Amino acid sequence: MDEDALSRDDVIGKVCLTRDTLAAHPKGFSGWAHLTEVDPDEEVQGEIHLRLEVVPGTRACRLRCSVLEARDLAPKDRNGASDPFVRVRYNGRTQETSIVKKSCYPRWNETFEFELEEGAAEVLCVEAWDWDLVSRNDFLGKVVVNVQRLWAAQREEGWFRLQPDQSKSRREEGHLGSLQLEVRLRDETVLPSSCYQPLVQLLCREVKPGTQGPGQLISLIEETTSTECRQEVATTLLKLFLGQGLAKDFLDLLFQLELSRTSEANTLFRSNSLASKSMESFLKVAGMRYLHGVLGPIIDRVFEEKKYVELDPSKVEVKDVGCSGLHRPQTEAEVLEQSVQTLCAHLGALLSALSRSVRACPAVVRATFRQLFRRVRERFPSAQDENVPFIAVTSFLCLRFVSPAILAPKLFHLRERHADARTSRTLLLLAKAVQNVGNMDTPASRAKEAWMEPLQPTVRQGVAQLKDFITKLVDIQEKDERALSLQAPPVKEGPLFIHRTKGKGPLTSSSFKKLHFSLTTEALSFAKTPSSKKSTLIKLANIRAAEKVEEKSFSSSHVMQVIYTDDAGKLQTAYLQCKSVNELNQWLSALRKVCINNTGLLGSYHPGIFRGDKWSCCHQRDKTDLGCNKTRSWVTLQEWNDPLDHDLEAQLIYRHLLGVEAALREKHRQLSTGPEAGRGPTGPGEAPRDPLAELLQVLGDLQEAHRSSPAGSPPSLSRILELQT
Repeated sequence: MDEDALSRDDVIGKVCLTRDTLAAHPKGFSGWAHLTEVDPDEEVQGEIHLRLEVVPGTRACRLRCSVLEARDLAPKDRNGASDPFVRVRYNGRTQETSIVKKSCYPRWNETFEFELEEGAAEVLCVEAWDWDLVSRNDFLGKVVVNVQRLWAAQREEGWFRLQPDQSKSRREEGHLGSLQLEVRLRDETVLPSSCYQPLVQLLCREVKPGTQGPGQLISLIEETTSTECRQEVATTLLKLFLGQGLAKDFLDLLFQLELSRTSEANTLFRSNSLASKSMESFLKVAGMRYLHGVLGPIIDRVFEEKKYVELDPSKVEVKDVGCSGLHRPQTEAEVLEQSVQTLCAHLGALLSALSRSVRACPAVVRATFRQLFRRVRERFPSAQDENVPFIAVTSFLCLRFVSPAILAPKLFHLRERHADARTSRTLLLLAKAVQNVGNMDTPASRAKEAWMEPLQPTVRQGVAQLKDFITKLVDIQEKDERALSLQAPPVKEGPLFIHRTKGKGPLTSSSFKKLHFSLTTEALSFAKTPSSKKSTLIKLANIRAAEKVEEKSFSSSHVMQVIYTDDAGKLQTAYLQCKSVNELNQWLSALRKVCINNTGLLGSYHPGIFRGDKWSCCHQRDKTDLGCNKTRSWVTLQEWNDPLDHDLEAQLIYRHLLGVEAALREKHRQLSTGPEAGRGPTGPGEAPRDPLAELLQVLGDLQEAHRSSPAGSPPSLSRILELQT
């Protein structure tokens, strides 16, 4: 698209990847794809409800076509809707329905008849069009019905998906440019929760305090996982244990495994091990809100100031400075001095914000860093390794969390757009400075880039601040941890605009009020500001549906509705406006997934609003009538601000273990014949336990469950589409 500030955005071109294309690339499609022309007649959506019958007549049979209604039609007009009508064509004759104004969910209930003759046309064509008074009508899609098949069936009724008109010849590809894409599609058949319990319980037994052996299965999973998929496995395992309340214990086990094979302190947690990848993922899920509070203001200041910053003399650009008529060239020394001052100010502000943020850091993050600090100090107790526990913490906090967020703030949802070249350079230099502080200003870090030397006084001061901060951070008692952990963690939060309908007056975007919303596993709450006291809007158990609202209702395509029951048991609707389509999808995903087990979820809803005396979408006059569109179960974004999907995480772990099953069986054969055979940890009076044998048995049971899904519990299909441009 070509963005236009005042008018509609212009279409440049499109890339279409079919399911067959993605299926042909199991590891994903990666490469340049040509943009092709976008023909409005091919960009269709929605369904149409038809009743088709072959009716006996006195002279010949007749073909009866009843056009009942349509839903989710493409909005072709500026008001966010269409003026749809239907054109039915058969054997050279054409008949049309009436026009329904301003609706993407029209109802016609009109019937047409055609004579059926031997040797006549074999297809009936039903086309949906958007009527326009001045310009030509817009094509909305069509359905082509095989009359011979209908003759055999005599009657057919149902919802038919509208198809594009692909009869036109296309211009050649390539002249519109190309997009570089990485796309992967993966289908996972997710079984009922009970099928995964043996696998989940077996893995949990490995990490629960007091039961681990030395975590044999976790160690074997790391050993058999290739480098290229280690991040994915780490993320999935972490999500699985987060859902079981064992994330801290899982990470503690990984710390012990990493320390047991590390002999040199300066190599600790520097490789892309399972521990490093899991801790990196853990900080993204548990510490993102904390990161935004600490780093957000500094990043905003860098973007707003747009100062030219450079420390490398070989890259300095000397420019004119001064007021009008008094320009003079700025010297290299002045540029460097000004750059040092700017970077020191940003670095000082960040370190001060960190120092003040101890209590704002989530309890589970503090407790995890406490375990890491203790384990490293036990492993390297000598005085010469005094800084090693601090460096272990900063290797994750600074090098793998804060610094990457500074380098790419958009990827950490700190900014909506990527930085320009000048701002990117400032962010890069600031990230380097943070890394030097995180490395505790070691000689090795100073020697890499000598031109960073002017920052050393601030870096040395920052090291002292950081050590003091870490000392306070890891000083959390278990009772404090439990008390802080009782607070329901936010699943998703951010600013939204709210409007609750009252009376019969028109609803406009100006009637929305901006508030800060927070969704937890208990309720959807709001407050005037992120730090002010929250008020509960909707209890989670009362939510019945979360859906989009059609654009014409509020002249905005970013409005969602949360349908819920009030204290009296009556259905109510809250309308919430998001700032972008991405935010809208993220909120819908979060709301739907935390409510997936609610009782009384609605099967249908109205995509419009009840204005005056009827629904804007289907024109029904009964406010309590059933909705005219189906509700959706969830949106899967696979982002950290999505709630956890326990069954999907278990399925992904099972799928990975199935891929390395041969290696696990070979390892089991070696262990069974080795000197350690039969020495698994046991309880009083129990026979020696072989967790690897149990795991292989569980994998076999899950394979069998996939081959024959349990009766009465049909599996669900989870499609994961990963796209990177």
